[in-house]
Amino acid sequence: MWNKATDTEESFQTKAIWWSAAAVAVVALGVGVYYRYYSQPSVPETTQTAHPPAPAPAVTDTGVQHPIPADAATESTALPVLNESDQVVHDSVAGLMGGKSVEQFLVPENIVRHIVVTVDNLPRKKVAVELRPIKATPGQTAVATQGDFSTLSADNYTRYAPFVHLVQSTDPKTLATVYFRLYPLFQQAYEDLGYPGKYFNDRLVEVMDHLLETPDVQGPIELVQPKVFYEFKDAGLEDRSAGQKLLIRMGPANERALKAKLREFRAEIVNKK
Repeated sequence: MWNKATDTEESFQTKAIWWSAAAVAVVALGVGVYYRYYSQPSVPETTQTAHPPAPAPAVTDTGVQHPIPADAATESTALPVLNESDQVVHDSVAGLMGGKSVEQFLVPENIVRHIVVTVDNLPRKKVAVELRPIKATPGQTAVATQGDFSTLSADNYTRYAPFVHLVQSTDPKTLATVYFRLYPLFQQAYEDLGYPGKYFNDRLVEVMDHLLETPDVQGPIELVQPKVFYEFKDAGLEDRSAGQKLLIRMGPANERALKAKLREFRAEIVNKK
């Protein structure tokens, strides 16, 4: 569901897909996201909030499917504690993607915690808007209406061009290097979120695989508006996760571009020794 009047959440979630999925730890995803799924403040939202800071339990090798490179721990010894990590993460992302892009897109507070929450929520029905790692994008969701027939306008897809261009210009290998260096911060935030003994990189790969399963919808996407918010008329699409619906709303060309980068980034972080 979404409201055509404002779309801060749409804006947030579209980016979360990349910042949280592909730029997950470097930040900036998700995997990236731009739209106000529930846009009016008067509508209550159910969200997942991060737990207060707590010492991270040690993670054992038992059950870890996608361990990060062994030498990453050595390179990460000088990292600050999680609650004081915003500056180093900000600077790392700026070095990778450029200071102008970081200032344009990145919410500078609680970067790692917000990315982790967003990544974890993308396969669910909703993403926590107030914990977004990405700034909202100006503009409105474009809907074409003829009588009682409404579709998601192709004009809506062009709103994502700057972000998609940024994603396409990012080198997955370099991104993975920065991610590995910052990884202890993401692991700490993931355990603080309520997953002691679980491995964040495994969850990240799982979420990326989920996003890559998003169907490639061709042709006009018909909408209905039973109450305040628009929904996909196709019940099969409407029942999909927040992350998959976000990709669909971006349009086929943008979806293909993001999926291509997700595959490249996935290849860099899986089974690297």
